[in-house]
Amino acid sequence: MRKLILLATMALAAAVMPSALASAAPAPAQAIPARTAAAPASVEAGPTAAQLLAKTNSCTQISNGKYKTDEDVSAKTVAVCDANGAVFWKADMDIDCDGQRTTQCNEDTDCCYQDDTAFHQSDGKPLSAAKLPYIVVPSSSSIWKYTSSQLKGGGSCAVIYNGKIEYAVIGDTGPTQIIGEASYATAKDLGINPDPSNGGTDSGVTYICFKNSTVSPIENHANAISKGESLATTFVNNN
Repeated sequence: MRKLILLATMALAAAVMPSALASAAPAPAQAIPARTAAAPASVEAGPTAAQLLAKTNSCTQISNGKYKTDEDVSAKTVAVCDANGAVFWKADMDIDCDGQRTTQCNEDTDCCYQDDTAFHQSDGKPLSAAKLPYIVVPSSSSIWKYTSSQLKGGGSCAVIYNGKIEYAVIGDTGPTQIIGEASYATAKDLGINPDPSNGGTDSGVTYICFKNSTVSPIENHANAISKGESLATTFVNNN
């Protein structure tokens, strides 16, 4: 009799145990959904194009006169303006395709191609206009000396066009009487036709260059973006 009772007890325990173990076992881990494009980024970005442009509505002119936008125009319409921590100008965009020879930039694609740039990569080579977003500043003249505004090669700039911002570096120098030029890569990233023979845009580009800034190494575009966003935030806050 005791054996029968013991067997019955063991059978009952065996029946109950699986459900008890199941209730005690941890629930399976839930999959973590991937962050959608609409979800906020974890890293704070810089200001919007509209916020930057709002700080360039008025001009405290520091250039001794104004620049032309192209060689074949006579009107001088572009002034260089001073601001707290930056200088800016509003112009066109011509395409600079100088520097390293690439499929996009060479003697066949650009009638005025030169295999050098005013400023060089950390390895001593010229910059690559096809790969690196950079802008061109006018060579120093009686109109304006960019160095007198605490700008230099590798300096950080924000280039704004059609609601987009490209953070670029000062990578080359151009004619003393003309302003408004940037690399193939700058134009492409902003949605402007980058073809050196027929690309560019006639107006609508704002260039903001931050004083006493340096992107190092000059060819590292990721560093240019992070540096530019930080300086652009300061620019908006201080102007």
